[in-house]
Amino acid sequence: MKFEVYCDESRPDLLCSKHPTAQYMVIGGLWLAAEDRAQAKADIHTLRDKHKIGGEFKWQKVSPSRLAFYRDLADWFVSMGDRVRFRCIAVDHKQVDLLCFHGNDQELGFYKFYYQMIHHWILDFNQYAVFCDFKSNRMGTRLSELARCLANSNLSSEIINVQATRSRESVLIQTADVLTGIVAARLNNNLKTGNAKWELVTHLEQALGKSIHGTYRSEQKFNVFMINLGGGW
Repeated sequence: MKFEVYCDESRPDLLCSKHPTAQYMVIGGLWLAAEDRAQAKADIHTLRDKHKIGGEFKWQKVSPSRLAFYRDLADWFVSMGDRVRFRCIAVDHKQVDLLCFHGNDQELGFYKFYYQMIHHWILDFNQYAVFCDFKSNRMGTRLSELARCLANSNLSSEIINVQATRSRESVLIQTADVLTGIVAARLNNNLKTGNAKWELVTHLEQALGKSIHGTYRSEQKFNVFMINLGGGW
């Protein structure tokens, strides 16, 4: 079966910031079967038309005037059941040792965590196409290296491609951005009670029937991988 993964990230600056204002960087992906892509895109465009949302939507654009749209988007995601899933990795920047484990290269460390987010949910005998929000990388080979590493560690599945796509061209990456932002906001505890973003986070939690926090690997719908870089059980 062929699957597609649409990815975005929140707070990658935390890996190198000398004055961090949050604890967790989050890299998230919206996962769905390729055969469901067209319907998923049509559904989201219908919501955009209903609420007269022009241009790109994203977590940073959540506001009182657009809250109804983002609530409907969250409800759509939940209503899709296991046909559309969200999985992310949350990285505590305090545990990251760039010098010891990543050659003092923030960009390299970032893509190692990208690998961890994708690798752990690749299943045997499937095909995967990965679409990452476009980033200006210091090294232009980062995505091809990510694809190679994923292919070498998943020999019984096929990594069709790992490619950059500008978020403004993909409503599925934009949806991943919203969900990734929701997780980052909840984990970093920087929501202001009663504002639009707080309303959206609590609305999604109510729709999911649980609060947003680290989950077990077996969680299928909304998986939050709190990677432990400090060792232990």
